[in-house]
Amino acid sequence: MKKISPVLLGLSLAVAGSSMSAAQQASTSVPKVIQLTREFVKPGKAGMTHDKSESAFVNAMAEAKSPTHYTAMCSLSGKSRCLYFTPYSSFDAWQKDTEAVAKNKDLSAKLDQAMAADGDLLDSVDQAVLVYDEDMSYHAPGPRPQARFMEITEFHVRAGHTKDFADLAKMYIAACEKAGTSAHWAMFHLEYGGSGGTYLLLSSDKSMAEIDSGFAEGKKIRAAMGEEGMKKFEELDAATVESANSQLFAINPRQSYVSDDWIKTDPDFWKPAQ
Repeated sequence: MKKISPVLLGLSLAVAGSSMSAAQQASTSVPKVIQLTREFVKPGKAGMTHDKSESAFVNAMAEAKSPTHYTAMCSLSGKSRCLYFTPYSSFDAWQKDTEAVAKNKDLSAKLDQAMAADGDLLDSVDQAVLVYDEDMSYHAPGPRPQARFMEITEFHVRAGHTKDFADLAKMYIAACEKAGTSAHWAMFHLEYGGSGGTYLLLSSDKSMAEIDSGFAEGKKIRAAMGEEGMKKFEELDAATVESANSQLFAINPRQSYVSDDWIKTDPDFWKPAQ
């Protein structure tokens, strides 16, 4: 869902993997569960310094021929940090993947060593678990190997207003359909690792030109809602959403461990010269 104004939910978007565990399949379907790791990088330790450290995770996974894949992204806004999303088809799939890694003693040891070394570059690390909400998503494309940028908006919904938030999403979806925009997003509920009533809106961009297009389409969406519809939307938004925070990230191929199928789509990007 492209951001068109702060009052229109402040919507911006994304999708991605974890450098420490587990399983992104080479699939076009939207994952039902995402394990998200955030690494907050110390000043002066980002860029190639962090890339080199993260390559230890990538090399360990590659040497083990692990079926687990993940995609990394690093911040272009806000505090210096990198995100690693690990998609799963279910919580059971996550458990089975974790058990498989634990049984591989060589891989586990190398990952432990990589984590110890990487820790010297970080201020802090935290983790969260997201669950997909299909009803509040729109034209969600699933993981896209062609993506180069990710937009993420975090919503905090007021207590007792979950249904109102779903109604806001439906209103916005209807306006996008009527306006014929290029909008697309996947909505996830923060199930573990944060405060209640938190949602993350995720969408990928092949280029920043798509971001330009999203802003330009804002007028179409407002026109599709109409004056009365906008008024109703704004009133419900004010009563429902406590805060909304949008951030922009760039996909980092040097910190990502992706499938051969992804690499074949653009070898120069996914396998950059070291």
